[in-house]
Amino acid sequence: MREVLAQAAFQLFLERGFERTTVDDIVARAGVGRRSFFRYFPSKEDAVFPDHERCLAEMTQFLATADDSDPVGAVADAARIVLRMYAANPEFSVQRYRLTREVPGLRTYELSVVRRYEQTLARHLRSRFGADGDGALRAEVIAASVVAAHNNGLRLWLRSGGEGDPEAAVDHALALVREVWGRPTASAAPAAPEASAGPAVPAVPLAVSGGGDGDGEVVVMVARKGTPMWRVVQQIESAVGEN
Repeated sequence: MREVLAQAAFQLFLERGFERTTVDDIVARAGVGRRSFFRYFPSKEDAVFPDHERCLAEMTQFLATADDSDPVGAVADAARIVLRMYAANPEFSVQRYRLTREVPGLRTYELSVVRRYEQTLARHLRSRFGADGDGALRAEVIAASVVAAHNNGLRLWLRSGGEGDPEAAVDHALALVREVWGRPTASAAPAAPEASAGPAVPAVPLAVSGGGDGDGEVVVMVARKGTPMWRVVQQIESAVGEN
């Protein structure tokens, strides 16, 4: 029944437009009563995204059994669950993408759905990195990075009309996230320096004033090889704020 209602709703949205379609129109097309509609969908907007609740539950279950050794890899793999949902029905996914671009209310709803995915990923990472201080910050930033990378690749595929392999662009984007964030945290024991590495180099940004010609300041970042990217960004932001 849920699938029948969603299909009826989407057909009407395409035929009449989202705003001009009522719940009464949807249940009439599906041949059921209003109570049946609201048993499955709290609103019209929910009928446009009928598969996200199931997908979110699948993601949560996946993360609950994920290996602790690679938390960044786990959340990247969890994001691929969403990709597979879209790729399973390319025609519907492309039509929904176009409809969402046309209706501001649907775009707002979609953003709330994306936020729920991000919160699920962040919650998993906090359980690995810690819920306070830099652990919580790292969890939030990595979760946001994974969602942004996934959505970038997914939207490239949707804008193409669903042509080609959607996993290629998403895998490329998620690989970048793993490259940056899949390194040991700052709390991990530092590796022994190589004999030829010379003296230790502090991860400290150096603010260099411009020549007084209106070019402003240049911030040069000097850091040890392997310094986590979040630490580099944190230090640069600190220097910029101080200056």
